[in-house]
Amino acid sequence: MKLLGLDYLDISNQFSEDELMVQKTAREFVDNEVMPEIDHYFNEGKFPLHLVKNFGQLGLLGLNLPEKYGCAGMSHISYGLVCQELERCDSGVRSFVSVQGSLVMYPIYAYGNEEQRMKYLPKLATGEYIGCFGLTESDYGSNPGGMITRAKKTEGGYILNGSKMWITNGTIADIAIVWAKTDDEVVRGFIVDTDSEGFSAPEMKNKWSLKASITSELIFEDVFVPEENLLPNVKGLKGPLGCLTQARYGIGWGTIGSAMALFDASVKYTTERIQFDRPIAGYQLTQQKLAWMISEITKGQLLALHVGKNKDAGTLRHQQISMLKRNNCWVARECAKLAREMHGANGVSGEYPIMRHLMNIESVYTYEGTNEMHTLVLGQDITGIAAYR
Repeated sequence: MKLLGLDYLDISNQFSEDELMVQKTAREFVDNEVMPEIDHYFNEGKFPLHLVKNFGQLGLLGLNLPEKYGCAGMSHISYGLVCQELERCDSGVRSFVSVQGSLVMYPIYAYGNEEQRMKYLPKLATGEYIGCFGLTESDYGSNPGGMITRAKKTEGGYILNGSKMWITNGTIADIAIVWAKTDDEVVRGFIVDTDSEGFSAPEMKNKWSLKASITSELIFEDVFVPEENLLPNVKGLKGPLGCLTQARYGIGWGTIGSAMALFDASVKYTTERIQFDRPIAGYQLTQQKLAWMISEITKGQLLALHVGKNKDAGTLRHQQISMLKRNNCWVARECAKLAREMHGANGVSGEYPIMRHLMNIESVYTYEGTNEMHTLVLGQDITGIAAYR
């Protein structure tokens, strides 16, 4: 079996048969079920909610978590390939799967107790439950430690007050993984039922990116969270940051999928578009752009693969995830710009996927840690000196 799509260095032998089959399954699903309707949902500013059960049936939700909890138990590389195929279609579609698996299911698996795992993970894996992740606040994005959301101890549990901003899936979620400071100023994680009194999640409108994804604010007004919904096995920012490491890994693969879509569209367009009696692909400046794109995409592909191998081997360091996220988001962003140039005026037309990917990558380039923050993570790792302030 061969790796599908762009594979300039013929790296199929770096993947297992199971991993290649996972990619094939995801790719066929995306091409047959998602691609034909994604422009409609993007233009309408709606998420294709009917796809969630399909994600569950295909085993895409929490794909790299154990079978014991109703998940597929596949490798981290398999999960990466799924993210690549989903974002080849649209970043908003990949964002749903990333949030569900990496930011909701993972913390319950890694930081929860067995009762919580058995209660929530099987239903999240099928898509019966949808989850969201509440960390970012309106004034605390890159500096989550400054959060002002509070969980005050009370009889039988906690009273939650505060708000979270820029939350994917918030309005449609059944549960929210919420991070708040307790009375001792320690950050703790809570599983919050969204039908709790005092909880609301208004959808954020008038955005020009990730339009096929739901983005919300979470508001907590004296929300009671029972003691049994506290995630018992983590304290401090290492909890939410550990979740973000999982999500950033998927982004590193996903953005290469977006770049691949932009490259494929550009090759097709430039070989068909005739100017001055020849295809514009026959001009040196066009070929320079295409050569740059395929080279950077291939390097990003190899980076994602090696980080995935480290993750599967248990040798991964979070700084390697920062390199992956920083590099591959940049590659996708630059590919979007070049694709827009090669498409000329047609590059802004909805008949082509270019502007949709270009607008989406502006969000992906920023969320889960900006390019600047990941640069500083690498800088500290190189020099031993933190330069965040």
